[in-house]
This record gives sequence, C-alpha cells and structure tokens, in this order.
Amino acid sequence: MRLQFRLSVLAISFFNAAAFLQAQSPKPTITLDEFLNTTAIVGTSLSPDGSAAVIATETPDWKASSNRHDLWLWTAQGGLKPLTHSGTDDQPHWSPDGKWIAFVSERPPAGSVDGNGDAEATKASRIWLISASGGEALPLYNEKLDVHAFAWSQDSSSIYFSAKAPLTHEQEDEQKDTWKDVVRWREQYRGDVLLKLAIAPALARAIAVSDAGAVPTAAKADAEPSSKLATGAETIAKSDLAISEIAPAPDGKQIAFITEPIHKRIENPADYEIFLVAASGGDAKPITHNQAMESNLHWSPDGHWIYFAVNAGNGSLDGKYRDVQGRLYRIDAASGKTERLGASFDGSFDQYTLLADGRELALGLKGTETQVYLIEGEKATKLPGMAGSYAGLDPAHGSNSLLVRFSTINDPQQVYLASDPMQTDKLKKLTDFNPIFAERAQPEFQPYTWKSDDGHTVEGVLIFPPGKKDAKHLRMLTLIHGGPADADGNRFGADWYDWATFAADNGWLVFRPNYRGSTGYGDEFMLGIEPHLVSKPGRDILTGVDALVKEGYADPDHLAIGGYSYGGYMTNWLITQTTRFKSAVTGAGAVEHAANWGNDDETWDDAWYLGGRPWENPKLYQDEAAIFQFDKVKTPTHLVQGGADIRVSYLEGETMERALQSLGIPHTFLVFPGEGHSLDKNPWHGYIKLREEIKWLEKYDKQ
Repeated sequence: MRLQFRLSVLAISFFNAAAFLQAQSPKPTITLDEFLNTTAIVGTSLSPDGSAAVIATETPDWKASSNRHDLWLWTAQGGLKPLTHSGTDDQPHWSPDGKWIAFVSERPPAGSVDGNGDAEATKASRIWLISASGGEALPLYNEKLDVHAFAWSQDSSSIYFSAKAPLTHEQEDEQKDTWKDVVRWREQYRGDVLLKLAIAPALARAIAVSDAGAVPTAAKADAEPSSKLATGAETIAKSDLAISEIAPAPDGKQIAFITEPIHKRIENPADYEIFLVAASGGDAKPITHNQAMESNLHWSPDGHWIYFAVNAGNGSLDGKYRDVQGRLYRIDAASGKTERLGASFDGSFDQYTLLADGRELALGLKGTETQVYLIEGEKATKLPGMAGSYAGLDPAHGSNSLLVRFSTINDPQQVYLASDPMQTDKLKKLTDFNPIFAERAQPEFQPYTWKSDDGHTVEGVLIFPPGKKDAKHLRMLTLIHGGPADADGNRFGADWYDWATFAADNGWLVFRPNYRGSTGYGDEFMLGIEPHLVSKPGRDILTGVDALVKEGYADPDHLAIGGYSYGGYMTNWLITQTTRFKSAVTGAGAVEHAANWGNDDETWDDAWYLGGRPWENPKLYQDEAAIFQFDKVKTPTHLVQGGADIRVSYLEGETMERALQSLGIPHTFLVFPGEGHSLDKNPWHGYIKLREEIKWLEKYDKQ
C-alpha cells in the first residue's frame, strides 16, 4: 500500500514536471500542410427569429483536387452540425417565414441524364431547398439553368432568380449546323431572364421525381421539354445584360435588380445599373445612370428607399469615373433622388446591412482595422468593438439579432451572434474552425508609419517572427497586396495569396505596405496613384524599405520582395528600380499596359489609371511599364500564372519570362492549367505555388 502510494506520488510529480516543461517550451511553428488545410467561411444566413444560422464553408479536398463547399447549421440547442454533404453547396438564404433554406448547388437532381445517358451534360448550378427542421434537399427545377442570382419573395411563396436566356432547340440546331464550334465574339452573347417560381408546385414536382427514381434514358429523351425554362416558371423581365442581384420590394409589388456585362469584362460602367420592374412582369426601367458599379441592394422596411453600395475601386456616382473609397447610398424608388450616406467617414465602407427596424450598419475600413459603424444620414458612429477586423454582417429579418464575422492577424475568422447589434463587442461565438493556429507559435504584429519621398505619411504592417517582436537586423520580405483598392492590417489570412504569417513563421520579418492607392486612408490618398500607376506607389514602398533598414529592423543584405495581381505589377516594376532585393516572387502581374488593356477584364479601370486608352496616352503607357526598363533587372525572380487568367493575361507572364531568359536572369515560371486569377479550381496549385515561393526565397537568401 505504501509502495503504491509512493509510485503514485512519483507519477504525479513526473506528470506535473512534464506539464511544466511542456508549458515552458515554445510552441512549434505551423507547417505548410497545416497552414493551407484551412476552412474558410464564405457565407452566412441568420433565421428570421435569430435562433439559428446557416454557415457556408470552403475546404480543400486534396484527394479530389478540388474545393468542397458545405453548409452547416447552428442552433442554440444543438450547436454547430453539418447540414449538407454534397460538397457543392453555397449561398444559403433563409426564407422569410423561417421554414426553408435555399442554396445553390451543382449536385445532379435525381435521375438526371441527357438524351445520351450523360449525367455530366446536365450539370448546372441550380437552386435547392432544404427544410429548416432537416431532411433531404430538393431541387427547385431540373432544367439545365445556371442561376446567376436569386431572392425569396416576401411571403416565402416564391423565389425569383436570373439565368441566361436559353436557346430553343431550333436555335441550338442552327448554331451546330451553321457555326460548328466557332465563337462569334459578342455576337452570340445572350442576356438574362428574370424568373419567378412558386415553391409549393416546384417541391411537389421534385418529390414526385425523387419518389419515382431514375427513369430510362429513352423516356427522358422523349419527355424533354420544348422550352429550356424551368417548368412552371413565370418570366418577369428580360435583360440584354446579366442580372447579378435581385431584391423584391417589401410590399411585393416591384422587383429591383442590378445588371452587369454578360462577358464579365468591365468595359463600361453603364452596364452596371439598378432597374425596377413590376412583380407581375413587364419592361424594366433603369433608375440609376452613372459611372459607378452598384452592388448590395436592400429595400428600406417601408419600401420608400433602395439602399446600395459602390465598393472601393468601382467608380463614383459623383461625375466622371474615378476610383474612390467604398461609399453608401440610397435612392428614392419613386423619384430617383439619390442620397449619399455616412459621408463624414473618411475611411472606406465595404459591406452594410439594414436591421429589421430600418437602422443601417456598415463595415468601415480605417487604417489597419475594419470596424462596425452605425449610419445615420451623413453621420457614421463607430460602435463598441474589439481590436481586429469585422466582416459579413447578416441580420435576422424578424428581430434585431445580427451575425458578424471577426478575426485578428493570429485568430482565424469565426462567426458570432450579436443579440444587441449596437454592442458588437459582446458576441456569442458560434464556430471554432481552424483550431490548429492556436496550438502553433504565432507571429507578432504592429502598424508601421514612414514618410514617402514627397512628405506624405504612409502606413503599413510589420509582422515579426514568433518571439522576435522589435528584434533588429532581421531578414525582410516586402509582401505587396493586390487591388490596389485594398489594405493590409489586423485580420486573419491563411492561403496561397495571403501568406504573410507563414513567411513570418519561417523566420522572415514581413513588411506589408499600404501604398498610395490603398483604401482606408481617404480619397486623396487613394487617388494619388493616378496616373502614375506603378511609379508613385513604388516610391512609397521603397522609402518604407529604406526607413526599416535605417531604423535597424531590416538587414540590408537580406531583403526579398513579392506580390500577386497588383502586388505582382509592383514587384515587376520595383526589380527594375533597384537591385537591393536578393530575390523576388511574383504572380499575375502585368509588365506592360497596352496589350494588358485589351486582354484583361478591367479595361475601363486600366484606362482611367493611365489617363486614357493606349493611343491617347502612349508615353505614359510606356513610362509606367516594367518591360521597357528590364535591362536594369538583376534580381532572381520566380513567376506564377493561371493558364486561363483573364484579369491579367497569361501572356504577360510569358512576356516577362522571355525577357528574363534573354537577359540571363535566374528565374522559374509555373503555369497552373485551367486556373483563372483566383487559383480556385485545384487546391494543389495554391499549395505548389506557396511551397515553391518559400523555397525560392530560402535559396537566394542563403547565397
């Protein structure tokens, strides 16, 4: 008995000592696999009474070489549980009566095959419904119609949605017989139809098909409808453009919607306008006429006003097009009179929402943080909040409860419930995704300011390796954000694009400059980039590097630079301006502007930045292009590019690689097939991108 007691005491003492040593030992740094195996929150919807929430997530599926999109249901009684399992479900919206959750999914309906027995040929992004109390999801229609936007009717009896106007069988036959596989650029574009589909009969049809199971292929071919519209759908309006947002009026008598170009290329802001149409159908009339791209439609509860936003870098309602910070507006639905809201705020508004009682809340970016603001006319009042960045405002339409997302540079974004929307510092946490980050060593963050060459104060962010806050003579990576209408700050990021904390975990001091053109610092600061698209912000960045070297933070013999998208533009430019960087990692950045003006999908914006189209300002197009100064480049450079990128053409990467090859500059060039600008098709592409970038930085830092 005494021996057992002594052994127990010894075991307890050993356990306590081990626990003490473990507590004193530093946490391990995060691995690349852990860093990129994150779950991202991409959407939320709060039930009308605020008692339940649906959360949409995106998670890499490494075995399938794709990304999963799943829905989760949170309730006060049951906590957070999976709601769907197909891996293709997104954009959840609760019905106003709280009985149904509508969402978009690419899952095939029951027995869905074409006349040749090919299920893949019937694949489309359809609207599905699932009961709020659980059960199987059902498709709203079986036809091959990709939904562009959808919204519930106020009485929950119907759903309005937009889709490309389908071809008749006769039109399809003519296309095949006359044109074969020839693309008739612009000529063959078709606009959208705005449809209304009653829920009850649509569900009855879906249940009947589900109960019957798959029917023989031949029977399906015989039963094919002559019209490609959803069975039972009522056409409310037709548009020559695509319809990107839909908002039914509170009284159900009108529908507001926003248009966008069919080809998704920003060639004219006039393609983005707000229209009104009677809910019974008819001709839609535009109620805005400006050089801005409107978004985020909401009706006031009394149906008098239509609220909307113009996001940063998307033009302006005030005269000619120019890229100013995000702004909020409302328009009188009857008279067309427009009012700007929250004009006293000198930062940039991103998202906003209306509470059930009509109060407006907005997310405002100022400096390195995004906080919640109450908007009352021109006044914007910051609500109580935690240090960090808020996102994703989503209200309950039957109460004043509010969903928000929140993160800091080290704390992954989570979903929270605010029972009092005026107290966004008092939140109930609903999710706990990505717990691995709390178990790993964390870098330390601080804002940093300096004077640019013209005396302007510029701010950025310093991210120190774990345990090295304020250490000196560190190797430093200058990692430049894209946009340029964006800003880096105190928010979480963990992916192939936002990898600053991973670099810090790997021993780099990371400098993230919010150069001229960034948001959150006033319109004048943002407009300072025009028309010197790269040279002006380039000087901001280099003076920041100089300041950090002078103050002893950065080791001048161990400097590197990198960025993607506009960050790639800047990286490509800066390696022509200095040889101080031992290596560069760049992606999807143009090296010239004339061909890029014609190739990319933001051609209007490009012309604004450079003071006109290429033939209207050829000297500036050349002066601001890196390719014409490549004889100065000495920096070993690693390039990446999406093979199907239309934001910055893959040919820009080919041009830069050819220049580096002809100059004998050490370089590598990775092309990700099928990927657009966002590299969102295959998670392995982002994994390989980041893996090789870190290897490149390490290789040349040691030389």
